[in-house]
Amino acid sequence: MSDWPVGLSTGCFYQKSIFDCLDLILAGGFSLIEICSSPAHLDYHDSASLRRVAERLEALGIGAYSFHAPFADHIDITALDAEQRATSVHEVLVAAEAAAVLRSRHFVIHPGPEHQPHPSGSDRQHRLENVARSLDEIAKRCQQLGLTCVLENKLPHLIFGNTADMLWILGAMTVTDVGVCLDTGHAHLAGELDTATHKLSRHLRMIHASDNRGHGDDHLPPGQGEIDWPRFLRLLRNSGFRGSIMMEIAGHGEPAQILEAARKARQFLRRAAWRLG
Repeated sequence: MSDWPVGLSTGCFYQKSIFDCLDLILAGGFSLIEICSSPAHLDYHDSASLRRVAERLEALGIGAYSFHAPFADHIDITALDAEQRATSVHEVLVAAEAAAVLRSRHFVIHPGPEHQPHPSGSDRQHRLENVARSLDEIAKRCQQLGLTCVLENKLPHLIFGNTADMLWILGAMTVTDVGVCLDTGHAHLAGELDTATHKLSRHLRMIHASDNRGHGDDHLPPGQGEIDWPRFLRLLRNSGFRGSIMMEIAGHGEPAQILEAARKARQFLRRAAWRLG
């Protein structure tokens, strides 16, 4: 049996203040979380607010397994413009400082912009080189802060949204203490879930677990879409994975409904893992 801890991303409450969610999450049966950096959810620039969140987490006995770095159109650590790239790296570093205050173990980052069309030729190569340099700077700071920097595979229509580019970036970086967060929904849409699980296995530190129906990034609870979870979990076990699974599901409905769906999905994953024997 593979006994991987299964936690919940607070992203399902990204439009609510984190102060209004933590008690609900714990009452819903989750004590291991990934912290979402959405502006409406958490102001990671506010040091006083961060200290209050850290105190609340400790009081409730909730562990911040990971912290998701901010991602938005204006944050582009691959940017060809040096000033934009430096500003983007700075914003990510501010978030890393916040993750350390909240005693997170992993700092999850998208290695590229959110709506950048696929470049070609020299533009693509320059962006690849830029992302490696930017991530080296971020990963070094993460090491100093006691965090492990982990790169998340992106949606297939985005730049670097494939396994081959992830491997190139990891190989081009000079910092070696860097891992991967495998997003099942993204990899499924790319048709690369098996490939990514196998080829990125040496780097895997955590899983973002969500399901979809093959057409969009639905962030359905595991078991409600098309992903063959028994097959995926078998591949994950055979890879020697020793990290945690963070469910990253959509926040549709009332909090009680969201948490009930999360509990059912966690039970689904646990049963599927137990059946591996």
